[in-house]
Amino acid sequence: MHNTNTITGASFSLKNRIGRGVWGIAYQIFFRLSPKPFHAWRAMILRLFRAKVGAGVHVYPKVKIWAPWNLELGNQCGIANEVILYSQGKIRIGDSAVISQGAHLCAGTHDYTKSSFPLVTKPIKIGDHAWIAAEAFIHPGVTIGEGCVIGARSVVTKDMPSWMVCTGHPCIPLKNREFNSILSPSSI
Repeated sequence: MHNTNTITGASFSLKNRIGRGVWGIAYQIFFRLSPKPFHAWRAMILRLFRAKVGAGVHVYPKVKIWAPWNLELGNQCGIANEVILYSQGKIRIGDSAVISQGAHLCAGTHDYTKSSFPLVTKPIKIGDHAWIAAEAFIHPGVTIGEGCVIGARSVVTKDMPSWMVCTGHPCIPLKNREFNSILSPSSI
């Protein structure tokens, strides 16, 4: 961060703000207006803005991304329309993970205990094979374990364990994620 007092100035450097301005223009012209099936095109644009993007990634055109250089997208992950990746801090989405429509991953907050209200960024990590269902909110600094399912509209304020179904406000683990006989965690 550039400034720890958000009352007197911007939290990010001029270079960062210019980069986000250039990204905003590229996003509106080349990313958002691209046809839905053009996943490789959008992956290429993200790579041009220093995102780490794996093979076979499906990022839809109406995903909102604050700073692509803070993103790491694993192989075969999918990010639906209307997802918000508020990547003030790092966001890592694992292999074959799915982020459903309207989910919000927020890697920045403010320290309300200080009068200067400084920005605080904390990384978000979404494990391989995890599913963040529609309109869930993931707080800064949260890790979602491998294979974990976060229910629709859940608010996740702390780490969630691997291979569990978790839901609620606040989100809590409910039960093991079980597979039918055709697919099991060991076969993934």
